[in-house]
Amino acid sequence: MSGVRLTILGCSGSIPGPNAAASGYLVEADGFVLGLELGNGTLANLQTFRDPFDLDALVLSHLHPDHCADVSALAVLRRYHPSPPYDRRPRHLPLYGPDDAKVRLTNAFAANEIERVETDLSDVFDFRALTAGPVAIGPFSVRAIRVDHPTPAFGLRIDHDGLALAYTGDTGPCAALEELAGGVDVLLAEASWTDAPDRPTGVHLSGKQAGKAAARAGVRRLLLTHIAPWTDRDAVLAEAEREFPGAALVEQGAVYDL
Repeated sequence: MSGVRLTILGCSGSIPGPNAAASGYLVEADGFVLGLELGNGTLANLQTFRDPFDLDALVLSHLHPDHCADVSALAVLRRYHPSPPYDRRPRHLPLYGPDDAKVRLTNAFAANEIERVETDLSDVFDFRALTAGPVAIGPFSVRAIRVDHPTPAFGLRIDHDGLALAYTGDTGPCAALEELAGGVDVLLAEASWTDAPDRPTGVHLSGKQAGKAAARAGVRRLLLTHIAPWTDRDAVLAEAEREFPGAALVEQGAVYDL
């Protein structure tokens, strides 16, 4: 494979849907496999594409469960697998996320205070805080930019050999989106709901807002993700297409080459 490949492990917004995992993606180039989010249900889908030990690094945009819940399951796999292939993959998987990721993910994994004392997941993960970057992760240059969400959250720009992918994470409309997505080949944008004046601010994008952000940033391609199971996907897409003709909905299991 040449170039950059994006695989959709899950794209349901806020919660998993019927036979639909929450947010999870793979970004691959030069044999390096970067996990981007690992929400509810995504580890099961990862195993249909890859041995989970093929992951070379994992990045979490923020720590809401629909973006990171399956980190606990991945920890179980890496800790208790009877023959982990550490001869070809790192024993401690680099995990990039907000600076409280180690504490938050340990609390999610541990059943009680005793277990939290016994494990902080550092036997399976090498926790690294996302910074303004850019930071080299394998062959990628990854830049994290704070976006507008109720918890510390980042949009991510991933560059490789002249190709660029931007991922909004979860965010309301904000100036950071244009900085994040300016001129990229693909913008993977959340669009959790249809546009309405009573939507809460600083939480999510509508289809209309995602389309406008893509148009302002001059992106080549807009892919919509993170649509909640109770939201009309076709209505979200129609909104986005009015602002950015050619916008498309991602599908679980789809593969896109930049």
